[in-house]
Amino acid sequence: MLLLKYLLLYAGLAMFVMAGVILSYDAYLLIAWQRRRRHPEPEAGAPGPAPAMRWRTSAAFAMLAWAPLLISAGIVIVPSGMAGVRVSQTKGTLAGTLYPGVHLVVPLVERVELFNTRDQLFTTGISEDALARNEAKGEAPHGQVPQAQALHVQAKEGLTLGLAITVRYQIDPRRLDYIEANLPQPLEKEIVPPVVATAWRELVPGYTVREVFSAKREEVRQRSAEMIRKRLAADGIVVKEVMLRDIELPQEYAKGLESLLLKEQENDRMGVETEIHQKQVKIAEADADAAKVQEVKQAEGQAAVRVLQAKSESDAMQYTLPLKEKQIQQSKLEAEARKEATVKNAEAAGEAKLIDSKAEMERRKLLAQAEAERIRLTAAADAERMTSESAILKQNPLLINKIVAERLSDKLQIMMVPADGKFFFTNDVLRGMGAPNHVSQAEDVEGKQ
Repeated sequence: MLLLKYLLLYAGLAMFVMAGVILSYDAYLLIAWQRRRRHPEPEAGAPGPAPAMRWRTSAAFAMLAWAPLLISAGIVIVPSGMAGVRVSQTKGTLAGTLYPGVHLVVPLVERVELFNTRDQLFTTGISEDALARNEAKGEAPHGQVPQAQALHVQAKEGLTLGLAITVRYQIDPRRLDYIEANLPQPLEKEIVPPVVATAWRELVPGYTVREVFSAKREEVRQRSAEMIRKRLAADGIVVKEVMLRDIELPQEYAKGLESLLLKEQENDRMGVETEIHQKQVKIAEADADAAKVQEVKQAEGQAAVRVLQAKSESDAMQYTLPLKEKQIQQSKLEAEARKEATVKNAEAAGEAKLIDSKAEMERRKLLAQAEAERIRLTAAADAERMTSESAILKQNPLLINKIVAERLSDKLQIMMVPADGKFFFTNDVLRGMGAPNHVSQAEDVEGKQ
């Protein structure tokens, strides 16, 4: 529908443009013909008949252009976050709400009034968002507060308070026909500010400055929210929240608020002094009696002050002594906890040492067993090797000479001969050259064999 609306709109405009183009072209041709007629050219010859203006064609395009324009005017689009109501030129405001989307109306007879149905804010005093925007734009230097109009109301004492209020509200879409027909527009300027200001100015005078500022601040806010909600609900405005952001106290009251506790403590003393002055006026005829009464009252006042001081000290001790007892108890518990932790740490250290000693004994035992096993295996291997060597030597006695020769090969040159006694020269030479004793022993063994 949105595409159709724009197509019809552009089609109507295009027809108007075509009508204008046709008339402009015909006018150009007519002006050119008149110019040739006034200044004929011999070569071109006489000008022909005058060109006619196509008034009917242009009028037809102009009349046809109204059709798509009227159809497009009858298509109304309500954007998101808005709602509309139809207003007729003959019947006034029509019932029903037009929600976001495409709607059809009677062109030139009905129009659509749009209303913002999103949450809106009415704010008095300094707005934090406005302050942030001003600082971001550089409109207000850092450290300076922009001027803003707060809602001024009078408290019960007659002092003027400045209230920074924010009301979050929404227009009821179901009652837009009533709002359009009966209420002044725009609502955010004509209805909401007076109602909010009236509610606060009717409510706050029933409270003192101290109650509005601290003691009954939430009660005041809730009552004002209820009053504003009821009054605006009758006009089709839904109030969602009323916030009391800040209270601007009178300058004198603000200064006195800093010393409010001191003034409360001095209240009793001022009462005693007032009684003293009243009694002084009553017994002014007798100066002596007045002086005596004055001294008595002063003594009573000092005693009352001391009583109050003693009472305050007693009240303080009531809170101090339990605190000290709790601190002592906490210290005892911490000492017991440290003692228990020390004992647990010692037990853990002893168990760790015992486990380490057992592990060391086990390790040594395993090492001893491994060493014994190694020795046993080595001895068995040596015995087995010697047994096998003796068996081999018994089978091959000549291996003894070979073994001896291999061991002496780096010192002597040996020639192996049979041991049957045929080559005595070689054996005598070897003996004469000083062969080692183990070689002679080997030859003896061979001779015996």
